[in-house]
Amino acid sequence: MNPEILIIEDDISFGEVLKRWAEKNGFNVSLTTTIKQAKEIIRKKEIELILTDLRLPDGDGIMFLSWLREIKNPNPVIIMTSYAEIQSAVAAIKLGAFDYLEKPVNPEILKQKINQALNKKPEPVQVVKQDTDSYKKTVYANSRQAKQMYEEIEVVAPTRMSILIMGESGTGKEYAARMIHEKSKRYEASFIAVDCGILSRELAPSELFGHVKGAFTSAISNKKGVFEQADGGTVFLDEIENLPYEVQVQLLRALQELRVRPVGSATDIKVDVRIIVATNENLEKSISEGRFREDLYHRLNEFTVHIPPLRERLEDIPVYASHFLEDANKELEKNVFTISDEAMEMLINYHWSGNLRELRNVIRRATLFAKNGEITPQVLPDYLCTLKCDTDIELKPGDEKEQILTVLRIVKGNKAAAARLLKMSRKGFYNKLHQYGIELR
Repeated sequence: MNPEILIIEDDISFGEVLKRWAEKNGFNVSLTTTIKQAKEIIRKKEIELILTDLRLPDGDGIMFLSWLREIKNPNPVIIMTSYAEIQSAVAAIKLGAFDYLEKPVNPEILKQKINQALNKKPEPVQVVKQDTDSYKKTVYANSRQAKQMYEEIEVVAPTRMSILIMGESGTGKEYAARMIHEKSKRYEASFIAVDCGILSRELAPSELFGHVKGAFTSAISNKKGVFEQADGGTVFLDEIENLPYEVQVQLLRALQELRVRPVGSATDIKVDVRIIVATNENLEKSISEGRFREDLYHRLNEFTVHIPPLRERLEDIPVYASHFLEDANKELEKNVFTISDEAMEMLINYHWSGNLRELRNVIRRATLFAKNGEITPQVLPDYLCTLKCDTDIELKPGDEKEQILTVLRIVKGNKAAAARLLKMSRKGFYNKLHQYGIELR
């Protein structure tokens, strides 16, 4: 069967040339011009190799590599660029690119690198999340919402209560779970995080509860499940809404009886673990739709911690940006010491739909391209530049409501950013929203 290749190239004519060349060389090819379309293709098809331009209309190859890392896509990526910069090559490879090609592309070299990439066996996707340096340093933000969250964690951490962490994607739910574990009486025992988003109905029982040799075809030896490995410690189940319905029954039994039964075994194993789960969905809606068990929901939701989105606590951005800069310097072996005032203002004025994860990726990318030890607006992604901090918008009598609505559309509902653009105090802006009956989610 011919290998599936995805080509991302905004130069349509050059992309067609590459596509025809690849098809003549025995590859099945999907061709697209944007990162957005590429993501849709990756979600639908089994792609084996990605060939992408560095500069694209809706982003760049560096940000695309960061996204691939986030979704744990193990397939090789070859970056192409017309910008003959060593820094770009190093940046791409450090973020996981298999190789780097300079345009104009030599067909023989390209074929050689594609063959090398396809012959390299990709790393298996990890169900248990790997520990990272980002979690070894506690970062305390200063906003009212963050302080309230920390107070809740301080209160509930020493107890045995199961905890449900709720928040949008990228808000730092796993970070909060680790903070709870570190402040609990179990801090000296294991903390094991599991990504339920990649647990299939067949894989989940073995990963969570273990199996005995011969339980199924590939069970060539006994295996301890996550619950047994974390005995005495904490198990964090991320994206709990994706846990297969059949496995939810087994999880409920394990929580109620504090026992697990490995696949293929007739004997239960006693375990002592604390459960923390996280979701970015409304589990009550999932219950009404028959996708999540109500009894399991109430067993898991003994205490709820809500993590607010980053756009609701913009004053925390400088704290997190500095932390991510420190991490990026270590990871990428860079010496970037500061973020300029102009760049920080751009960060604060952005909407951050991807929350802390998106901010971390932006800082990592900017660190790669920063010069003279400083992150400046020039090394931030272009889409951050669409909202200028010094935009001059004045309200005129008679059309205030329409102008407020226009600004809110520009900033994607970011009330703090809208108030800045309109040169109003936050309290004054909120009074205007109330006056005109403008409601935002």
